[in-house]
Amino acid sequence: MKAKKLTRFAAIRTFPNVFEFPENMDRQWPAEFKNDHPLVLELACGKGEYTVNMAKAFPEKNFIGVDIKGNRMFVGAQKALQEEIDNVRFLRIRIESILQYFAPGSISEIWITFPDPFLRESKAKNRLTHHKFLAIYQQLLKPGGIIHLKTDSTELYTFTLEMIAHHQCKTIDNQADIYIKGVPDFPLNIQTFYEGMHLADNRIIKYVSFQLPESPIVVPPKKQRDEEALV
Repeated sequence: MKAKKLTRFAAIRTFPNVFEFPENMDRQWPAEFKNDHPLVLELACGKGEYTVNMAKAFPEKNFIGVDIKGNRMFVGAQKALQEEIDNVRFLRIRIESILQYFAPGSISEIWITFPDPFLRESKAKNRLTHHKFLAIYQQLLKPGGIIHLKTDSTELYTFTLEMIAHHQCKTIDNQADIYIKGVPDFPLNIQTFYEGMHLADNRIIKYVSFQLPESPIVVPPKKQRDEEALV
């Protein structure tokens, strides 16, 4: 397994659609894609199932999968190259530093697909819908930009609904079980590697999409967050 990972890491360094910790890239994406189409991010993209499949369906948009795990990213990046999908790129970075790689107000949508829910309360700040990440997304998104979360984690889903309420976000869609009426419509019917495993384990898949408020997202001080967690 270690040898396979090393091989994949070596391979993505040669892929023209993969960028690893690039410098001065924040305003270079239109030049990279050779157009000014809307930019859509998939955060914690894993193997990039959403990045690749939505890019195929929406050629009028550009899609970028973001993750730190290059061995997983290899799968989507290779598929995009093999199928000659031109509106796909992958960015290997830590999501905490994402503001370095995109200009303010340059992103139209953000998809967060089956991220680590960080179930321990002490790790809540690492959840990708935590106050601190919403504040980051607010800088990245265009006015009216949409955030999508798809998860099997009841804890992360509930936490996200609390964040939406706390910051008075506008809920676009909220489905506590996307399969309750059968296979959902595209793009929610795209199944990630982990989603397939969760469904085989009879887990319920949840989805919520929302828009951030116009007023600045304020990250509460740690003491206040700790007190709220005890309520």
